[in-house]
Amino acid sequence: MKKLILLILFISSFAQAQFSINGTLTNSLDKDWVILYKIEGATQQFVQNTTIKKDTLLIDGKKKAINIFKFELPATAKAGTYRVRYRTRGISFVDFIFNKEDVSFTFHPDYPEQAILFSKSRENIIYKNYLKDISKQQQKLDSLQIKAIENLETDLNQAYKTALKRINSIQEKYIESTKNMYVYPFIKASLRVNSAEIKTNLQDYMYAVKNTFFDHIKFSNETLINSSFLVDRITDYIFYINYSEDETTQQSLYKSALETVFTKIEDSVFKKYIIEFLIGQFEEANNLEMIDFLFENYYNTLPKSMQNDKFKTEKLKLLATAIGSIAPDFSWIENGKEFQLSNLNEVNNYVLVFWSTGCSHCLKEIPELHKFLQGKKDIKVIAFAMERNDLDWEKIKITLPNWHHVLGLNKWNNKTARIYNINTTPTYFVLDSNKKIIANPIALKDLETLIKQL
Repeated sequence: MKKLILLILFISSFAQAQFSINGTLTNSLDKDWVILYKIEGATQQFVQNTTIKKDTLLIDGKKKAINIFKFELPATAKAGTYRVRYRTRGISFVDFIFNKEDVSFTFHPDYPEQAILFSKSRENIIYKNYLKDISKQQQKLDSLQIKAIENLETDLNQAYKTALKRINSIQEKYIESTKNMYVYPFIKASLRVNSAEIKTNLQDYMYAVKNTFFDHIKFSNETLINSSFLVDRITDYIFYINYSEDETTQQSLYKSALETVFTKIEDSVFKKYIIEFLIGQFEEANNLEMIDFLFENYYNTLPKSMQNDKFKTEKLKLLATAIGSIAPDFSWIENGKEFQLSNLNEVNNYVLVFWSTGCSHCLKEIPELHKFLQGKKDIKVIAFAMERNDLDWEKIKITLPNWHHVLGLNKWNNKTARIYNINTTPTYFVLDSNKKIIANPIALKDLETLIKQL
């Protein structure tokens, strides 16, 4: 009977077993919290949060202040890639593999990827060692390749083949030793496809890199999908491998790179995540042409049930005011007469400025703009004032004669201001005679430079 009770207690204890995730930050942090997420597709799912505690660490006989945190995961926690986020912007997180084992790591919060060191977790230690070993050998190979391109007279063929053989040997060793581990797909997919022969010109080298970039990556692998691995590789391919200093060429390269990426992705849910992620990346770069391209060619082809109407509406607002688009139309009453933007036929160019009497920058820049435009008869300003009432506006507009003045009540919630996606004042748009947006300068000095060139 006692043995049975002990067995039951043992089983119960085992069922309630927990795994600990211990982190140490080697530098001070301006936050006192960290959040744990699980990566799923191109999204991160909240798991739990905890506070950071202060402690000291003895290094070379001296005490150093550190920050520590700890998470407890239940025995039922799923294996996968997890993320600890410790800031809301900038460099803000570290990723690690969890596969039913305790994990302990130390890192510097300002450069976590380079500084992270695992002291517990066989999976993470092996993967970190692999990346270190393979990266070191890849750098040697790349160094030989660069020398071959820069100096055609130097024979580096044998040295290149020796370095390549060493890389392949390292890869085979890790592949063999991790076959039954969670980290295996990452190691298998991480190795670059290096040419069997050294290249002697840059064009051949870049062509080989582009055409083989995804050869070792299996986009249908669930382990890779539910990590940051594929997102990172896609980002590298689109924004770094396909790069040109010429703006027109760059746009063409982006489109070609996107087509390549989406021929690789079969999972429609993951495809949706990647499209939305890339739209966000191009939004940060204010590349509205590529946002339009992604919607037209990929997002709109997703099943209707998968499309997020709210997301789509918000992002398409950006396209309404993209350079090359016809400015969204609106009308207003001025001195008892009705005007409509699309019907104006006065000059060759217009400056549409969204401003406010409650904006200190506006009160400085708007009079400067008025002074700058004195004598420029082929440019007309439509000054759209975002106000809560007309009291100050009525007084100030008198000091700005020969402009069209529009009163937009409800300020930030004004319908027209929202259509134009206005989130800061002053915001400038330069229009041609057909009301096509030809520029969206940020600063007044940029607007003045542009006007001089018209």
